[in-house]
Amino acid sequence: MQKLLILLTVTIFLLFNNFSSPAMGFAPPLAIAADTNHGAEVFSVHCAGCHINGGNIIRRGKNLKEKALKRYGMDTIEAVTSIITNGKNNMSAYADRLTPQEIQEVATYVLEQAQTGWR
Repeated sequence: MQKLLILLTVTIFLLFNNFSSPAMGFAPPLAIAADTNHGAEVFSVHCAGCHINGGNIIRRGKNLKEKALKRYGMDTIEAVTSIITNGKNNMSAYADRLTPQEIQEVATYVLEQAQTGWR
């Protein structure tokens, strides 16, 4: 079930990031906008202490910028979800602090922000 949810999230993410421009007459549904907003809120509370504006105060090169995410193979929803859930090295695991839905929302938010340069 979780794999199906991840696949659905990735599909929706790719669909709306590639084809959701006002010029084309498409706009993301309100639910996706709300999920992104909630992802931003959760990120602000749980992640921004170390990753303010996509940076990393512990290990500067291991930031959340698009170039670094690609370099370390963390540029997919599965990879970001996994590291949020399980942690790695200095990165704490959040499986016991966040719901699976919140983890998905934060992962989606991180990838969206990386694509826009954390503006």
